[in-house]
Amino acid sequence: MTSSPDALWLNVSPALEELDLPCLRVLSRHCAIAHYQYCISQDEPMCFHEALTLLHDYLKHFDRPLHLIGHGMSGLLGLWYSRRHPERVRSLTLLSVGIHPAVDWQAHYHVQRQLLPCSREQLLVQTVYSLFGYQCTPVTKKLARMLDRDLNHSLSPHTLYRRVNFFPDGVPVPVMIGRGENDVIIDPNSWQGWWLWLKEGDRLWQCPNGRYFFHYFNPKVVAGEIVNFWNHSSRYSGYNRREGLLDLKS
Repeated sequence: MTSSPDALWLNVSPALEELDLPCLRVLSRHCAIAHYQYCISQDEPMCFHEALTLLHDYLKHFDRPLHLIGHGMSGLLGLWYSRRHPERVRSLTLLSVGIHPAVDWQAHYHVQRQLLPCSREQLLVQTVYSLFGYQCTPVTKKLARMLDRDLNHSLSPHTLYRRVNFFPDGVPVPVMIGRGENDVIIDPNSWQGWWLWLKEGDRLWQCPNGRYFFHYFNPKVVAGEIVNFWNHSSRYSGYNRREGLLDLKS
């Protein structure tokens, strides 16, 4: 293959794809970006090994490394891949991924499910308020249904009876870690824990007033920060960036 996109947006949560689209659309105006989605069935085991293998099969056909972007558990996939195959990754952008990268909204939900005497439906509504803030009743119901589907169909190592964590470590490629200022899942300590592992050219960024899905509510701001990170990190990646990556702050 003689040509390829500049970047790849990772998604292992098909039910939440709608929340990625606004930022993806903004980025697509400023660079060539592809969307990679990994889907599982209810009968398929939660196995990141298969997802990593398929992602590698996809990326190895391109003639150059790509920028990877992932939110939550999709970011964990990008993190693991970047550690295994840094030669295929130009940079990595992690959105709502703390220093313990397996901590996501589902891990938070399962903890609450064990602690609170309420039904799945009631807890999902409360989770909507935690993740998105107050919404009108129709929007709240829609978001609760999306979260319910995500529990059933996303790639996640967590269940009601088991939650998984991973030892913190660095990333061998330029990395940006973004967090919403008001995120109740990725707290400030989890986000700032990345400081111990940052290299020259890496970046921590906090979206003002953002929550867990801050990229959905602030797509232009988030896309601008990502593109400026790409432009800045090119001097550290050992790879000459393509013409056309714009500084959106100019």
